[in-house]
Amino acid sequence: MDEPVAPGRPVSTLARLVLAPNAGPMTLDGTNSYVLRAPGADGVVVVDPGPADAAHLATLAGSGRVELVLVTHRHADHTESLETFHAMTDAPVRAIDPALCLAGAPLADGERILAAGLEIEVVATPGHTADSVCFALPGDDLGGVGRAASGGGTMLTGDTILGRGTTIIADPDGALGPYLDSLERLLALGTPAPVGVLPGHGPVLPDLAVICRAYLAHRAERLDQVRAALRVLGEGATPDAVTDLVYADTDASVRSAAEASVRAQLAYLRHARNSPE
Repeated sequence: MDEPVAPGRPVSTLARLVLAPNAGPMTLDGTNSYVLRAPGADGVVVVDPGPADAAHLATLAGSGRVELVLVTHRHADHTESLETFHAMTDAPVRAIDPALCLAGAPLADGERILAAGLEIEVVATPGHTADSVCFALPGDDLGGVGRAASGGGTMLTGDTILGRGTTIIADPDGALGPYLDSLERLLALGTPAPVGVLPGHGPVLPDLAVICRAYLAHRAERLDQVRAALRVLGEGATPDAVTDLVYADTDASVRSAAEASVRAQLAYLRHARNSPE
């Protein structure tokens, strides 16, 4: 008898993607829930079970014996279902934030997790939110999706890096300084061998270092635009006024996200201005 086909779409040697039905301006095509498993392993690891959608959770639970649930950050489009999914699978839930953990300890930066036949490395990447974390799969490969990872493995990036566009800095929880530091850290981890990117939203990307450089350049450009806006509006300009100038072409559906990023940019610039030499 043939084995049943595992749910989701294979996106790398070790990961399948199950797309949640919550598409929108902030979630792109929806939340990417990942099912991780080494070949031949009995159990699976689920990353970001996502919204409390019964059919989506049933698909994830049907992917195999869930050994562990990992969370990239606290936002509801990634965590709304945690208690329900924990009750369905009895699998421990682990996150940086202890408030999100269920029958599991908080994640620690640099920790190596052994589960579902895998070794998963915890990489704390605060910035999008204070509790944002990425998960490295050093033994993984994109396997024909875009450019193969060439031995560099893959990185599950949550909302720290998206598959399309750029992420917001969710002020006041998130902060631009830590975010820039996180991008620099991921850039270092993405070299010299290319590392594939498994993002929390949008398509898989072939090269972590390339996207980190693009994100850093984008942030530098935005900071220059905010500096220019302050020269026009005055140093005491409100985030709302700066957003009107810098994000003039932004769709109303993501206006609140633009304002959050502006608040983070202003805090970063004002902190830098007031810091001693």
